[in-house]
Amino acid sequence: MTFGFAPSSAASSSASAASAHRVLEPAEWAAAGIPLLRNPRDVVSGLHSRHHPGPATAVVAVLDPDERLRASASFVRRPSAADGWMFRNALLAQLRRVIPHDLRRRTPVRTAVLLYCREGDARWTEEDGAWMWGLRDACTLHGLRCGAYITLTRDGWQVLGEGRGGRRPSAGSTPEPFGTTGTPSLPPRTGGAASEVLRRAVAR
Repeated sequence: MTFGFAPSSAASSSASAASAHRVLEPAEWAAAGIPLLRNPRDVVSGLHSRHHPGPATAVVAVLDPDERLRASASFVRRPSAADGWMFRNALLAQLRRVIPHDLRRRTPVRTAVLLYCREGDARWTEEDGAWMWGLRDACTLHGLRCGAYITLTRDGWQVLGEGRGGRRPSAGSTPEPFGTTGTPSLPPRTGGAASEVLRRAVAR
């Protein structure tokens, strides 16, 4: 049901200002001390083969200290304004489904990375900044280290903030044969408010 009240310009400006604080600029991301992946192409290829992401698909993965995949989940973003808070909630819901938290540890030992498949080129966008904010905050709330943010476009993949990337895999490319690295994810749990914001795809 729709009521006849239009948001005021002041309210719209206030909402835009609030959202702006939930975006990380490239310089902020670079200064955050994000750990480098030893072999980013293997990580990207493994996630691409496992989840076959299409445009607007996010893949969040948890790696152990040896960079072995412990769990991962993919979901499709609904069309909406880029908002780090919403992205944080969606990522946190997925992490809770596939792996227990590490909040009891004094120092995080596992790392979460995010692969996002989108249209456009590899240059940073405000949407990327919102995903970065969301990933960092979700990791804090789940007791994980915040790891790399990787974009996947038709030009290939790019680790934002590091300048490392490659042409394959790319958005729309045929997945390479998947090896036996990683372990099966835990059985999913249902529920979560984030399902109203993002449409969940299969978690593998």
